[in-house]
Amino acid sequence: MLELTEVVAGYGGNTVLHGVSLTVPERTIVCVLGANGAGKTTTLRAISGVVRRSGAIRLDGRSIGQASAEQIARWGVAHVPQGGSVYQKLTVEENLRMGAHLRRDGDVRADRHRVSDYFPWLSRRCDQLAGTLSGGQQRMLAIARGLMMRPRLLMLDEPSLGLAPLVVKEVFEAVRTISADLGMAVLVVEQNARLALRSAVHGYVLEAGAVAVSGRSEVLRADDSVRRSYLGY
Repeated sequence: MLELTEVVAGYGGNTVLHGVSLTVPERTIVCVLGANGAGKTTTLRAISGVVRRSGAIRLDGRSIGQASAEQIARWGVAHVPQGGSVYQKLTVEENLRMGAHLRRDGDVRADRHRVSDYFPWLSRRCDQLAGTLSGGQQRMLAIARGLMMRPRLLMLDEPSLGLAPLVVKEVFEAVRTISADLGMAVLVVEQNARLALRSAVHGYVLEAGAVAVSGRSEVLRADDSVRRSYLGY
C-alpha cells in the first residue's frame, strides 16, 4: 500500500527526517513510535505532501513524492492531524460533509451511515457545533471525517493525546474495527507505545529522524532492551 525509501524531510533549512524507510501493507495497522522531536509527525506530513521532502514515496506503486497535498488526498490518503482539528464553528454533520468534499462519486450517504455504526453518538449530535464536543468526541469526529473520504490509507497522529484512558480504549477499538471491516491500511503515530503495539501488526521506532529499530509488534513488546531503550516501559 505505502512504501517510503530514504525519505528526507524538514522545514525551511531544518532537516528533521534523515533517510526514513518504512512500508505499510494493505489491510494492516502499522505504528510509528518515538520521543518528542523524533520525527513522527513530520513522517506523516511528508507522506501528505505538506512539508519539503525528497526520496521515494509510493502509494499502490504510484510515486507521490512530488504530488500536491490535494492530489495525494484524492488518491486516497486521509490524514487526521494531532489533536483532531475539527471545524469548531461547523456542526457535526457539516464536519462530516467536509470530509467528503473531494469525492466525485454519489455514494456519500451510505458512508455517512457507516461512520455512525462506528461512532453511534454522531447521529444524536449531528446539529451540535463541533467546538462544544468533548475532547474525545472531537477526536472521534476527526477520524469519522477522514473516513468520509473513503481512503485507502488512514493516517492518525497521536490519537490518544490528552484523552482519558477509557476514551483512548474506545478510539483504538474503533480503529481496529474500521481496519478489519473496510480492509483499510492504517499508519498511526503514537507516544503510548504499549497501546500502539497492542493494536498494530508492525512497528517502527524513530530516533533523531531515523529508524532506530523496527519489527513485528509482538517481537518489539517482548524485547527488554528495545522496551527500555526506546519504548519507555
